[in-house]
Amino acid sequence: MQRRVALGHRIADLRRQAELSQEQLGHLAGIDRRSIQRYESAVRDPQYSDLLLIAHALRVHVTDLLHG
Repeated sequence: MQRRVALGHRIADLRRQAELSQEQLGHLAGIDRRSIQRYESAVRDPQYSDLLLIAHALRVHVTDLLHG
């Protein structure tokens, strides 16, 4: 659970640094805004494919999401 929370914080931090809303990130990544919200609040673990899409949308490497 602690790792899920840390991942959610990293996604949220990188999204804010990119000056994107959850809606905008979801649109860029092709993922529903509610999924972004669930990942950031650690309600759900993202699938690897979603991590790749989020990283691409944020213009970071997927390892930046995993090892902040």
